[in-house]
Amino acid sequence: MPELPKFENFNQEIADAMLKGSSKAQTGIASYLGINLLEFGPGTLTAELEVVDELITPNGTMHGGVMAAFMDHVLGVVCYPVMDVGKWAATTEFKLNYMAAIRGGTLTAKSEVVSMTRSTIVVRALVENAGRLCCSAQGTLLIREPKVKT
Repeated sequence: MPELPKFENFNQEIADAMLKGSSKAQTGIASYLGINLLEFGPGTLTAELEVVDELITPNGTMHGGVMAAFMDHVLGVVCYPVMDVGKWAATTEFKLNYMAAIRGGTLTAKSEVVSMTRSTIVVRALVENAGRLCCSAQGTLLIREPKVKT
């Protein structure tokens, strides 16, 4: 396997702020689903999602859309500590491979930046549940300039 980028520009302050905000202060879909960011490294992220009853379908398994939202989140959030301050990441596409049904427990995702240019980032992620691989993902995100307030 080729070596992943080194990311000497990794911003620990941004990572720490995101970790601090990943609990009750988090908003949007991440808060609704209960996604917790656990650890950042240069171009890497570990996050968890507890599978609660509200995420389970009448068939007894977690809805695939929950996994898609979890993956979209971890594919995007891993980018912020390696991008220039103020820039933001916009998902343009991602692909999921569902490998096992989820019936409970905790999902643990590990995402890593595979490639980064001035305008795009490619990220991949693996998710485990109870020690088994249950999903893999890869996505492309656009690096956007800060929004100008008028």
